[in-house]
Amino acid sequence: MNKLKHANGNHPLTEKEKQEMIEEAAVHYGNYMSALGFDWKEDPNSSDTPIRVAKAFVNDLASGVYNEPPKITAFENVNNYDGIVFQGNIKLHSFCSHHHLPFIGNAHVAYIPTADGMVIGLSKLNRIVEFYARRPQVQENLTIQIHDHIHEECIDNIGVAVMVEASHMCACVRGVKHDAIMKTAKLSNVFKNKTRVREEFYNFIRDLK
Repeated sequence: MNKLKHANGNHPLTEKEKQEMIEEAAVHYGNYMSALGFDWKEDPNSSDTPIRVAKAFVNDLASGVYNEPPKITAFENVNNYDGIVFQGNIKLHSFCSHHHLPFIGNAHVAYIPTADGMVIGLSKLNRIVEFYARRPQVQENLTIQIHDHIHEECIDNIGVAVMVEASHMCACVRGVKHDAIMKTAKLSNVFKNKTRVREEFYNFIRDLK
């Protein structure tokens, strides 16, 4: 199988290929546990850990790597709506590429359609966030991937805005331990160039608090 150049990439697999990957990964994870000094095969709480970890990684934690992108339904902007389309507090669960520890938080996304452009189903914004979150990530890159996918699907939009805020377990449980929240944002076109529009986006986020 071709290897991904970057951990946050996408390489869809068939169900058979996923199962083969899980079985091979379980063997390697068992060896990893053994190398760390765990007699996991004799521990009733750990004897199935390698296969559990491999299943969780392929089928859940990193499912965005191994599945096709979500199908996005786009609609004509029938009534020529020209305001902000915003959805906030989209729950986000991901894990960092560096330590494979979780980061959890919320994504806030928005776009502005044109009169002759396209709008997308509201649930699809959640699906886009979920698709890119479910893989090893760096939050900055995750923010850009979400932004670019929304921009691509919302044809002829005049601006897209994404803000992600999350707590990173790699910072909370190791190294210099703290409870800080990381925030990243990617804004384009009118969200970046027009103060009023940018402030409206951030006000929408503040109103959620």
